[in-house]
Amino acid sequence: MQEFMDDEVDCIPLTTGSVAEFYIEPMLPGVGDVDVMYYHSNELAIPRGHPPPTQLPAEFHNYVRIREIIDSQLPCYVYLKIRYLLTYCPEDEKYNYVEYDQEAYQSNRKHGSCSIGHGPAHQIVYGRPVLSLDCVKCVRCLSWPPQAADWPTRHRNHDWPDSATVDRVVNNGCSSSR
Repeated sequence: MQEFMDDEVDCIPLTTGSVAEFYIEPMLPGVGDVDVMYYHSNELAIPRGHPPPTQLPAEFHNYVRIREIIDSQLPCYVYLKIRYLLTYCPEDEKYNYVEYDQEAYQSNRKHGSCSIGHGPAHQIVYGRPVLSLDCVKCVRCLSWPPQAADWPTRHRNHDWPDSATVDRVVNNGCSSSR
């Protein structure tokens, strides 16, 4: 399946991990690790069985591919099935949708020109002193999916992330790495 990208589709980064939380200082001056998740403005995930949205935040493109989050047989893993295509209608100021009629799932293939792959992340290492950037492609989800229902209350070592951060994450939806 051909990816539908154009010049108006934005790649939106989300700084995550210790840099976003300001909890961990680099062990050595000039050495650091930055974690970044990024998603495209023409893709969105919704929990299985949820209707497609008719309103989206302004960051989204006029054409948005909706992927349905489907449980897998493995804990903490899901499938992202292409389910709808949203098209923005300026007259109504809302999105209309059509259903995909084929079985198409999101691939977890690596994107971009990153030097090292580990898990879903790509690691880019910059110069000397060393700065590494861990990049993870994800798909934005505007609501908290049932597959992650126990995440807010699970045991946390050293109370990290703190409860305010957990609340902020749950209230702002999530991003599913692909």
